[in-house]
Amino acid sequence: MATLEKIRSKAGLLVAVVGVALFAFIIGDFLNSGSTFFRQSQEKIAEIDGHAIQIQDYQQRIDEMTEVYKMQSGSASLPEEYMTQIRQSVFDGMVQEIVMDEATEALGMVVSPEELFDMVQGENISPIIQQTQMFVNPQTGAFDKVALLNFLKAIDDENIATYPADQQAQLLQARNFWLFMEKNIKRQRLEQKYTTLLSKAMTTNALDAKDAFEESSENSDIVYAMQAYSTIPDSTIAVSDSEIQQLYNERKEQFKQQEGRVIDYIAVDIRPSKEDYDNAEADIESLKKELQASVQVEDLVNENSEVPYLDAFFTENAFDAEMRQFATTAEVGDIYGPVFANDRYRMFKLVDKTTGPDSVKVSHIMLAGRTEAELATLTDSIMDALKGGADFAALARQYSVDQAAENGGELGWFTEATALRGVNEDFKNALFSTSVNQLASVKSNYGTHIIKVTERTANVPKYKVADIDMTVSASSKTYSDIYNALNQFVSANNTLDKMNANAQEAGYNLSSKVTVNKNDQTVGTIRDSRQVVRWAFQNGNGTVSEIFECDDKFIVVGVVSSLEEGYRPVDAVASSLRSEIAAQKKGDQIVSELKAKNLTSLEAYAEAMGAKVDSVKFINFSTRRIAGIGIEPNLNAAVSIAPVDQLSEPVKGNNGVYVFKVTARNKDAREYDEASEIRSIDATNAYRIAYQAIQALVDRADVEDNRIRFY
Repeated sequence: MATLEKIRSKAGLLVAVVGVALFAFIIGDFLNSGSTFFRQSQEKIAEIDGHAIQIQDYQQRIDEMTEVYKMQSGSASLPEEYMTQIRQSVFDGMVQEIVMDEATEALGMVVSPEELFDMVQGENISPIIQQTQMFVNPQTGAFDKVALLNFLKAIDDENIATYPADQQAQLLQARNFWLFMEKNIKRQRLEQKYTTLLSKAMTTNALDAKDAFEESSENSDIVYAMQAYSTIPDSTIAVSDSEIQQLYNERKEQFKQQEGRVIDYIAVDIRPSKEDYDNAEADIESLKKELQASVQVEDLVNENSEVPYLDAFFTENAFDAEMRQFATTAEVGDIYGPVFANDRYRMFKLVDKTTGPDSVKVSHIMLAGRTEAELATLTDSIMDALKGGADFAALARQYSVDQAAENGGELGWFTEATALRGVNEDFKNALFSTSVNQLASVKSNYGTHIIKVTERTANVPKYKVADIDMTVSASSKTYSDIYNALNQFVSANNTLDKMNANAQEAGYNLSSKVTVNKNDQTVGTIRDSRQVVRWAFQNGNGTVSEIFECDDKFIVVGVVSSLEEGYRPVDAVASSLRSEIAAQKKGDQIVSELKAKNLTSLEAYAEAMGAKVDSVKFINFSTRRIAGIGIEPNLNAAVSIAPVDQLSEPVKGNNGVYVFKVTARNKDAREYDEASEIRSIDATNAYRIAYQAIQALVDRADVEDNRIRFY
């Protein structure tokens, strides 16, 4: 009882303690579970109208498109310029997807599974598929639906499982390519539906059609004189701050700006020294002696040249002009060069020459997935059957384990180089040593090939050339010397003021007041300089960076100031606004002075203007740029309504004041066809809407772009 009483006496303290414990438990649980929230926030690369894009999703899309580019180009890797374009393309696509999904969802607009099936393998195949090269018949140049269906069959899960492991990887890559394509087909159809709906809501009426026809079918020839605004000194024209502010307010939407940084930077070329050039010259002369003495040139070329050696014969059409001239006039063993140009040495040796077909057309039966003994037995059996008159295409469909089986084993045309690169040297040798309609068997990493040459091009001269290309680059010593000199300068001039004051004396060129936006991939034209842009956005005004290496340059950068997202201030654009207002005032002054003279001929106007009479033909209301004059919409309009052979009043334009006379009015011989004109205008509008509608959705969206934190 005493214990219970004691507990009761401490109830307030217990409540407080329990409360604190519960709070600690709750907040701890929140922080633990909330860590996912904070992590997601940190990994958010963008947010569009409240829809977050996470870095993982963005990177996955980039990886998908990168693989597609690699497949299409046949490259194992892509240069940074390509990756920059891919990253931007993926981001733009994801933004468009979100805004399009919002717009189409509100309309209940979808692409049904049945519609998608019809576009990929039904009666209305998507143009994206029809234009894909692997589905085009090489003989007819037309879309081949059979090739498409064979491809879809080949990338089916059950079919892939029947192939050897190395081929499964290729088929899985092909399937990923197809899924990427299918996703884009669906997206394109949804966009097409949306923009078609909008374009159908903007039909052309008969009045529009008639006006458009008359504007385009009638044009005028004129003679004219012009007084340029530059004939009046700017100092004689007063422009007030209030006038500038008024024009700024009218044009404010034109002065939107992204968040930016104004930077100063020093860029130093990483160039070879004189010692580097001397060493390179000695190296290439030594290589020439080795090349002259060597019979087996492959190792020598591959160890020293930027162009790998291919043990294959080429026709002269495969060579550039310099190599073609050498190969077609040299004797076997002759050497050309070394020749030095643009920091590169070139040297050739004619290894051999022959006469033979440039290319051969081949079919094959590829055997794989068996033991060596089983392969040998099956190869002999098929060869015997073929020599006995069996149908090659039928046996290919029955036994061949690659995609060509569906086409009776037909592989298409090979040059020596494509056969060597695509398979191996034995395969190449077999193709070009086998006569038409004869058989041969050859092994490769893919399996055993039973080949049949079905066609050969005519025999032509062919050449085997060793090509040593060697670029002179900065040595490690030169690299270090350039870096250390710049590093010493930065250490001694580690503030923006010091860097600017002393750069020229130290022999460095300073680029000043350069504006970069957060989505700029480069600083000016300097390649691989995205890292400099990122640094500028991560550091404050007045900060000077460490040394960045960007392609073939070292860069040091300082942040001058920051530009907030929004509108450029009036002071930043006042100069251009003042010039525009001054031009208009000059125009008013010139018009007033000319009218006061009561001139009655074009020649008199030309004399008063200090100009000459000139002429121009084929002006109509729609002419964007008048030949010899430029963009002058006021002149276009005045010419279109002016009577023939009547002197005009002075017309104030963008660049000066014009007086003109229409000397001829020309009409097209074609007759007005209302239905045709309406179709033409509607088609033009549909094309314009297809771009503008989606771009308008993007412009209207609330886009928070955080890519600068990641890339």
